[in-house]
Amino acid sequence: MGGATSSLLRTSGLTKRFGGLTAVSDLSFDLRSGEILGLIGPNGAGKSTVFNLISGFTKPTAGRLELFGRDCTGSSALTISRMGLVRTFQHGSYMKAMTVRDNILIGTLQRLRGPARRKCVAETAEMLGLTSCLDRIAGSQPHGIQRLVSIAIALAARPRVLCLDEPLTGLNQTEVGGVLGVFQRIRNEFGTTILLVEHNTKAVMAVCDRIVVLHHGQQLAEGPPLEITSNADVIAAYLGPRHDR
Repeated sequence: MGGATSSLLRTSGLTKRFGGLTAVSDLSFDLRSGEILGLIGPNGAGKSTVFNLISGFTKPTAGRLELFGRDCTGSSALTISRMGLVRTFQHGSYMKAMTVRDNILIGTLQRLRGPARRKCVAETAEMLGLTSCLDRIAGSQPHGIQRLVSIAIALAARPRVLCLDEPLTGLNQTEVGGVLGVFQRIRNEFGTTILLVEHNTKAVMAVCDRIVVLHHGQQLAEGPPLEITSNADVIAAYLGPRHDR
């Protein structure tokens, strides 16, 4: 898989408390340039909170967040996005009544003007296999296409780091395989580094270079897929004797 080098994102002791509940506790991991990193764990493990913390939608209670070598702890979502980290959302983030083309155009607004926007839309649509759907209403498309539209909007911003929140939810096995291929093309052809939160552990193991496992808001393990699948603590807490879900 991709050759990872320097860290683009690093958390150090990242902690978030909501009243008496500690959702994330003392989390420290890095996201290396050119890799696909998976973030997995049981429901309630703190994955969504971590995504909100690193994308600027939630401010940490303690700890430090560095992005591209710069301390951005507590920075706003807009600042984080402008720096080059863009995220999708678990339940999709697109305009159902607009065409696929116009949805992707939204993603270009922050950094492009004029003909460059149209070129970016065409390239993004081709990358995700959406060219034939560009003039169709997004909300009328099959669920798998709608998932790809949400990813296309984020990718059209040409982020250095693309954070994908449960992008495979509701997809059948064939669609999952196709989308995993899209992730690899995004990384290989655009040089985009990807952070993936996903419940489909089989897919995560297939596409990720490294995996961070969360449990009760804490980091339980980190390593390549083979190491994670043989980790006794991870098996006991999350994967169980079978992990081909």
